[in-house]
Amino acid sequence: MVWGSAGRAVAGGWRGPVVQGAVDSEVARLERGLIDLRRDIHRHPELPGRERRTAGVVARELRAAGLAVTTGLGGHGVVGVLRGSRPGRTVAYRADMDAVPPKDIVGGGPAPAHVCGHDIHTTVALGVAQVLARLRQRLSGTVVFVFQPAEETLTGARAVIDAGVMERTGVEEIHALHCGPFPVGQFAVTPGYGMPGQDKAEVTLPGPDAADAARRLAAEIGALATVATPQTPADIEWMVADALTPDGPLARFVAVRARAQEAKVSVSYRCWPQERYTEVREDIRRLATSYAGAGVSFPTGPFPAMVCPEHDARMLARHLRRTLGHDAVTVLHAAFPPFSGEDFALYLDRVPGTYTFLGVRAPGAPITAGYPHFPEFAPDERAIGLGVRAMAGWIAQRTHRAQDLTGVSGDRAVSDN
Repeated sequence: MVWGSAGRAVAGGWRGPVVQGAVDSEVARLERGLIDLRRDIHRHPELPGRERRTAGVVARELRAAGLAVTTGLGGHGVVGVLRGSRPGRTVAYRADMDAVPPKDIVGGGPAPAHVCGHDIHTTVALGVAQVLARLRQRLSGTVVFVFQPAEETLTGARAVIDAGVMERTGVEEIHALHCGPFPVGQFAVTPGYGMPGQDKAEVTLPGPDAADAARRLAAEIGALATVATPQTPADIEWMVADALTPDGPLARFVAVRARAQEAKVSVSYRCWPQERYTEVREDIRRLATSYAGAGVSFPTGPFPAMVCPEHDARMLARHLRRTLGHDAVTVLHAAFPPFSGEDFALYLDRVPGTYTFLGVRAPGAPITAGYPHFPEFAPDERAIGLGVRAMAGWIAQRTHRAQDLTGVSGDRAVSDN
């Protein structure tokens, strides 16, 4: 990695705004310690809602960096507030702390494990906090670091929001990274896309042949799917390629899991765009009511899709290309991946922001080594420094009061190439 030399002059005492050279210099000093920190978190995975130890580590590191820290938000949530020395905007950065439960690991697992990369997310956020704290005298505005519990169960964001974090801190926008199966050093931005929501249904069938009817109905509902769950690494490679294709097969999709158990069919499905939930619900009702006496229920409303504002994502793409090089950015043209949700959606329903995939696939590694929830998930730790470098510079840029949403230069044009 080439960190550049501009930061040395900045670190020597210039009091201008935070510049990327200064960020790069600080990341170079902190990177080894951040990797050690990630390994410590990785060795102690905690289930959603039980992130006590991880929250303690986060609070300790934030306090050591000089941030104002609040704990116990929405369970084990932690918020650190960093105030710059100059007036500016209030920008949030979110990380998730929980590990993947055994049942959600592909193929199952014996215990919770950090196979979704939340240990990376947490470490990157701590690194951004440490870097910007060291550059506080040049930082404008306020940065609110939100370390969220229970993302895997899609309950943590709601709990943090209900605790009043957004209102009390006056957050104007929010940003996040998530590990993705892209080459280390590459970031995948999501203008106008993001990740699908989720809806669930239950169908109960009467009569002595209910079990057979349930199996038939499960197959019929499953046939509503337009995409299948990938079964092999080659399937995943194709899916990633599809997500990078404008107007490709994932631009509109329905992914369905329907399971028959005795006289009941349990359905979980995701679709894009989220307006299709109404259509899919009607299809499920139509299929179910073709069986005499069937009862259909939708226990809750659909969990919302995470839709990233297009303009903000394109501005971030410009920043990343300027910071890391043109080839460091790729653009997703579909909701990805289509088989999991993300409760960051609830923050984006309140304020604008970005959600970007951080490439963690090591050179020569199989795609499952960079694809969350696979037991062989093994992210390249060089992604940590790159993530901190990218996000610390981006957040420092976003807190400038004088800057409007077009970015520092005011130029709205960002190439997708």
